[in-house]
Amino acid sequence: MSETQTASTEAPATAAFRHELTEAEVNVTPAAAEQLKALVDSEEDVEAVRIYVAGGGCGGMTYSMTFATEKQDYDAVMETDNGLRIYVDPVALAFLKGVEIDFSEGINGASFVFRNVFQSIGGAGVCSACGAAGGAC
Repeated sequence: MSETQTASTEAPATAAFRHELTEAEVNVTPAAAEQLKALVDSEEDVEAVRIYVAGGGCGGMTYSMTFATEKQDYDAVMETDNGLRIYVDPVALAFLKGVEIDFSEGINGASFVFRNVFQSIGGAGVCSACGAAGGAC
């Protein structure tokens, strides 16, 4: 090795994972964003809403949301126009791509509705388990 060449013993720096969710991946309607933001703001030490997917029974996967107190290293992140932050882990995102999350109020009460679930893999779009063909979670 010549004097102008040096051997590096330092490990190369790894780039931090960064993925911002797009509306094509997860679309949160203004009504849902407003309701979710109000819920987050009413809680202490909560910085975001986490959308997750869990194995379900005969209805397939179950889609839900919970409060998040911190972002995980590989979370995809979205910030809506009203300042709501949403976190989704990569496994859940694989099942959620193309989903629309809305807020609906009707005679049976109010709920968040997941529409177009499984769109990216050609599924039926049903949310939750048996009898949930309406998609409400």
